Amino acid sequence: MLGRLLHRGRINAPELLTSELFNEITFYSAFLKDLAGCRSEVVIESPFVTTRRIGQMEAALQKLKERKVRIVVNTRDPHEHDDGRQRDDSYRAIATLQRLGVHVLYTGGHHRKLAILDRSILYEGSLNILSQCRSSEIMRRIESAQMAWQMVRFVELDKYIT
Repeated sequence: MLGRLLHRGRINAPELLTSELFNEITFYSAFLKDLAGCRSEVVIESPFVTTRRIGQMEAALQKLKERKVRIVVNTRDPHEHDDGRQRDDSYRAIATLQRLGVHVLYTGGHHRKLAILDRSILYEGSLNILSQCRSSEIMRRIESAQMAWQMVRFVELDKYIT
């Protein structure tokens, strides 16, 4: 199968060698390091956002905005949350993001977890980047402009962030 994909030009084999796996313990230090190096754009898809996690990431996001880095967060509309406390916390977290100058998009039924940094680094997996707490999750980091662009187009974010 891989041979057919390589033959069709869909996958650049050397780029497959530049991926790393992270768990909920190792992810944030790597992600924050990548954020610090961003030059133009950060796109995060996280169906859930919490004030706790936004508070932990606020300084990094503020530094990005000071450097004029565009930040887009795609999340679930808080009114979709069944739990009232979770809904209220989500509204507060989103308000913090908006105060920082983050562009927040809502997608109904959203459950994707990914981040695209400068359209050249892709994180994808099961970890809710903006809310994760006490769960066993994974994220894969892929350094590939080709795969980052593929994801932007596949999830149709190119309609909103181009």
